[in-house]
Amino acid sequence: MSTHTNLQTFLHDRKPLVEDKLYSYMETIDAPSILVESMKYSLKAGGKRLRPLLVLATLHSFGKNEELGLPVACAIEMIHTYSLIHDDLPSMDDDDFRRGKPTNHKVYGEAMAILAGDALLTYSFEVMESLLEKGVSPSKVILLVKELAKAAGPTGMVGGQVADMEGEGAKLLLEDLEYIHRNKTGKLLGYSIYAGAVLADATEDQLSLLSEFSDHLGLAFQIRDDILDIEGEAEKIGKPVGSDTLNEKVTYPALLTMEGAKEKLDHHIEQAKKLLAGLPLESDLLFQLCDLIAKRDH
Repeated sequence: MSTHTNLQTFLHDRKPLVEDKLYSYMETIDAPSILVESMKYSLKAGGKRLRPLLVLATLHSFGKNEELGLPVACAIEMIHTYSLIHDDLPSMDDDDFRRGKPTNHKVYGEAMAILAGDALLTYSFEVMESLLEKGVSPSKVILLVKELAKAAGPTGMVGGQVADMEGEGAKLLLEDLEYIHRNKTGKLLGYSIYAGAVLADATEDQLSLLSEFSDHLGLAFQIRDDILDIEGEAEKIGKPVGSDTLNEKVTYPALLTMEGAKEKLDHHIEQAKKLLAGLPLESDLLFQLCDLIAKRDH
């Protein structure tokens, strides 16, 4: 590491950059106003913007222009937001609040919430096309679109959601739980790092190491989520605590005890940092993001 970039400064500067671009995409949609309003409602409901910021942080680590990654960063956040809208529906997790605000279906009704989620998902791929305007080669855009579809679809996030639903009330092993979270949470989070690295012209060896790194990071993120569902404060996490227990979900604390879950969290963060140390990158931001994920309170 030749220079040190402070994570809080980076987040403070780049988060508005992502959100401005995200909202500007919404302004270009020629669609029924109620649909666009519903899409905007959930996009503007707050959130850490972790996935888009991981895209930019990875580009930063390679010394590349971060603005190159804005289209893919926004597309990822749209897909993440669509998944939350659908997760909150009565037929799924049946949540009334998300990030301290009424969930989309509580404001716009179930039908409009479903359609807003559908619209965010499909519009995200239209947004990906604007990478071409930034000079990214068509072959690279096709690769990024293909991998995003895999990360979000049946072999990624959606498949993980199905396994999560089928696992409610069941006796799962640790490998079953890891499968759920590698797919439901980890694949899209990992894609954020992958996309930044591909845009930065990373080598195959670098992509392989970053894939292992993001696997550990994704599992750490989910373990911390499970811990916060028990020990977190409702005001900070933006929804009632204990929802996993109520929905009979198998979690890391339930399977390993709280102490065991915290040990597993430490293990994945330690492994992620070891992999980072082996990469010839300006990786101070990614090191700090590991600690942010391990210690976050929401």
